[in-house]
Amino acid sequence: MQDNPNIFDTPLSDLAWDAWIDKVDDHILDNGFVEYLGSKHLAAFIENKPTLLITFESLDQVQALSPAGQPVGWNLAKALGWSSLALVSDGDTWFRDPRVFGFFDRMIDDGFFERFDQILFYGAGASGYAAAAFSVAAPGARVLCLRPQATLDPRVAEWDDRFLHMRRTAFDDRYGFAPDMLDAAEQAFVLYDPAIPLDAMHAALFTRPNVTKFRMRFLGDDMDQQLMAMSILLRIIAQMSAGKLTPANLAKLYRARHRHIPYLKRVLWRLERNERLYFNALWAKTVMHDTPGPRFRKSLRFAQDKAEARGIALPNRQSK
Repeated sequence: MQDNPNIFDTPLSDLAWDAWIDKVDDHILDNGFVEYLGSKHLAAFIENKPTLLITFESLDQVQALSPAGQPVGWNLAKALGWSSLALVSDGDTWFRDPRVFGFFDRMIDDGFFERFDQILFYGAGASGYAAAAFSVAAPGARVLCLRPQATLDPRVAEWDDRFLHMRRTAFDDRYGFAPDMLDAAEQAFVLYDPAIPLDAMHAALFTRPNVTKFRMRFLGDDMDQQLMAMSILLRIIAQMSAGKLTPANLAKLYRARHRHIPYLKRVLWRLERNERLYFNALWAKTVMHDTPGPRFRKSLRFAQDKAEARGIALPNRQSK
């Protein structure tokens, strides 16, 4: 099998859907294929080593995660020589399209997945739902889902009012209820932020013997971008491939948040909002020890002044 340097070196950032898919189609060479799945979905395959990473991403996610505007799988295909099958959508569609169903049906019938020693699935949000739902096509696969929805069927998840425009989309037919589709997986990981109640409720529906749920508090609804910015998303996928992804190792990787400014600011904002003055001051002082900055200094002084007015003792008041 050969490398495919042309596509890896091709900038695809800041392109609209039609231009993006045309450029991908132009640069996938003999060791891959591009298949159009209607007007909203594309499958792009690059063949290398017999580990296949199947990613589900919207074009917006691709552009947000990659400066080059390339799917997550291509980073690992280039670094580790893996094969990549990227399913990309124009917007959040949850990949609920008969043409996507038909594509996976054909891959099963053709024995496509049997060519690989290992198959991994990845997706986040709406794409996390799809990664779980379509993993049933490759029994024995390992699956990583970030803040996935289990279903948007209102009979099951009427409490999720974020995606009302999807209420008429069928989630009760083929490749439907994502947690059930994971029953054939060797192992699956669901990462979510418990501070987002609706995400936590969906995560609860994924409770299965072969599913590890891991809480990543304060990462918010752009968890994939935050994990990529912390340089741990690809490491999580690599550890999953190696069979080393455990709650303990996830916790070790997640320590990177202690140096990640957006995370530190989100915690600070929550402490300020809840007027937890002692912990507000303590958090600001701890962060400033390694990462001084006006945002944390201002918050510390605010907490100290407010606590003094209320007669609350805080740790080592800092002079103005």
